[in-house]
Amino acid sequence: MTAAIRAEFRKFFTTRLWWGMAIAMLVAGVGLAVLFAFLLTQTPDPNARGGQGIPTGTHEQIANSVYTGGLQIAYLLTLTIGVMQIGSEYRHKTISSTFLGTPKRAEVMGAKVIALLGIGALYGILSLVGSVVAGAIVLRARGFEAFPSSGVFRTLALSLLVLGLWALIGLGAGILIPNQVAALLISIGVAWIVEPLIGFGLGFWEWGRQHVVEYLPTAATQAMVNGVSGGANTAPRLEWWAGALVLAAYAAVLAGVGSWRTVRADIS
Repeated sequence: MTAAIRAEFRKFFTTRLWWGMAIAMLVAGVGLAVLFAFLLTQTPDPNARGGQGIPTGTHEQIANSVYTGGLQIAYLLTLTIGVMQIGSEYRHKTISSTFLGTPKRAEVMGAKVIALLGIGALYGILSLVGSVVAGAIVLRARGFEAFPSSGVFRTLALSLLVLGLWALIGLGAGILIPNQVAALLISIGVAWIVEPLIGFGLGFWEWGRQHVVEYLPTAATQAMVNGVSGGANTAPRLEWWAGALVLAAYAAVLAGVGSWRTVRADIS
């Protein structure tokens, strides 16, 4: 298993994909942290329609939102990595040599799962380093505490788990959708466009807003990082641990079903 895991890391870090993703992660983390820090530390406008103005929250929620602002882009990137980690093997016909080198397919898929969790965590560290440094500077400059409570550190740790789980979701999508390009377009389209539209639509249905929206993957992700709420009419959120379990369930089902299919399927 150790050799198989090492091979999966080598496959990823010997391509140009890794440093392109690293730059994107860092830029997104820094840029969105600064943007969120400026937006969320403004004084709400009492004359705004409905008296709401800019969303507000506790100092801990504001810090969480600032430091995880880049997570919205980061988990799409790790989703892409997960799709490509298996999709590229089918596209370039290297899956046969992979299984010849390690005949136990279950071992290969286990190695991919472990490697993707590690890759997601590594990129999470890179993203958080940029966002925490940039965000903390802006928060302190605007009179806010950079680390108001220990809950912020829990959120930072959970962010690493988020990226690893989204990578596993991508792995499952890459297996279940044979065409790599189609898998990328469908998985990113669902996560970035379709799911938010479903959540928005369910928001107009009381039962759906109260009992369905919070179990969608993006909503579970937001519950884990405990950011600022958008207002009184937003859907309720799960506790952070429940959000982690929901997102882990999505990852386990997709990666598990995909791995089971790969273990049993004929490879030409």
